[in-house]
Amino acid sequence: MSKLALHKIVAKIRYFGYINSIDMRKSIEIEYEEYSSIDELSTENREVLLQAMAAANGAYSPYSRFKVGAAVKLIDGKIVRGNNQENIAYPSGLCAERVAIFAAMAQNPNTGISSIAIVGKNKDGQWCPASPCGACRQVMGEYERLGKKKITIILYADNGKIIILKGVDSILPFQFSM
Repeated sequence: MSKLALHKIVAKIRYFGYINSIDMRKSIEIEYEEYSSIDELSTENREVLLQAMAAANGAYSPYSRFKVGAAVKLIDGKIVRGNNQENIAYPSGLCAERVAIFAAMAQNPNTGISSIAIVGKNKDGQWCPASPCGACRQVMGEYERLGKKKITIILYADNGKIIILKGVDSILPFQFSM
C-alpha cells in the first residue's frame, strides 16, 4: 500500500472518530491574578490603571456612549494614554488600546512595552469591564514579539476587581504570525 493511500485511510479513521487510543483533544489554561481593589495593586500597576481611567474620561464616544481608556507603560517607564475615538462613518473609529499603542510606538519606536491597562466606563458613568477586541489583541501580540518581552495586561473587571495577565498569548492563543 502506498504512503498516500495509507494517509487517506488514517485521515478517514480520524475524521470518523475511530481512533480511541489517541486522545487528540488539547486544552489551554490561562493563569491570571485577581485583585479585589485598586489598592491591592503594586505601585507600578496602580499607576498604569489610574492613567487608563483618566484616559477614559476623555474618550470620544457619542454613538456607543461607552468610554474606554488605555495606558501603555514603556520599558523606560514612560506612560502613553489613549481612548476610544468613534466616528459617524463607522468603522472609521479606533479602539483605545490601538490609539495608545500606536501613539507610544510612533513617539518611541525603539522602546518596548512593559504593560497596558484597559478600563471601560458605561453610559451611566460606572466603571465596567472592557476586554480588548481581536484586532487590539493581535496588535498587542505583534508589539510583544517585537519587544521580545511579555506584556503585562491589566483589566478592570466586574465589581471593582482587577485582573492581571502575563503575556498576550493568555488572551489570544494561536496568534496570527508570519
